[in-house]
Amino acid sequence: MKSTGGSSDAKRRAGEAAAEGVTDGMVVGLGTGSTAAHAIRALGAAVDDGLDIVGVPTSFASRELAIEQGIPLADLDEVDGLDIAIDGADQIVLESGNCIKGGGAAHAREKLVAAAAEEFHVVVDPTKVAEQLDHTVAVEVLPAARTGVEAAVEKLGGEPSLRRAANKDGPVVTDNGNLVVDADFGGVDDPAELAASLSAVPGVVEHGLFVSYASAVYVGSEDGVSETTY
Repeated sequence: MKSTGGSSDAKRRAGEAAAEGVTDGMVVGLGTGSTAAHAIRALGAAVDDGLDIVGVPTSFASRELAIEQGIPLADLDEVDGLDIAIDGADQIVLESGNCIKGGGAAHAREKLVAAAAEEFHVVVDPTKVAEQLDHTVAVEVLPAARTGVEAAVEKLGGEPSLRRAANKDGPVVTDNGNLVVDADFGGVDDPAELAASLSAVPGVVEHGLFVSYASAVYVGSEDGVSETTY
């Protein structure tokens, strides 16, 4: 499993590079997490300089940051579609663009926004790049479905664990009021098959496997940014 680290400079370069592709009149999905936050800050600076955009946040955190940066906002159901969505990833395979998200428990809204966007641009640092997906898969579940979902994950070959909150007693609760079960499948040989199987489990709201969503990936490093398009 890849490290969750990565330098702030590498993340900033990736986020700023993706933000440079946003132009006047665009509706932009604003992702969640430390790397996506750099893109939001860069867009805020551009808005301050006269860029005319509307942002669609994917979480309470991204909404707060966008408001702080002065970016005009709309909810997903208030727009006809998005021109681009910019978001990070917990792990990504550059050859396919398939990735795992959900470390911030915002993957349900992130996937809704990514699916509504003409282009989905992923921003990461080198520690998130892997040859094969093997990061735990976040599964957002209805509270009453937790036991059944955990049993289904085991049948699919995974080891489920309820995500616990760091600074409060009890579990993590998503912005949607649901729980998160982290499922460890080891190396994922067929991400599309696993994604379909998880989606079919009753009580699963959404999972963190993003298969065939990415249209571009920006990998920031100490030396610059590499871009892969699909």
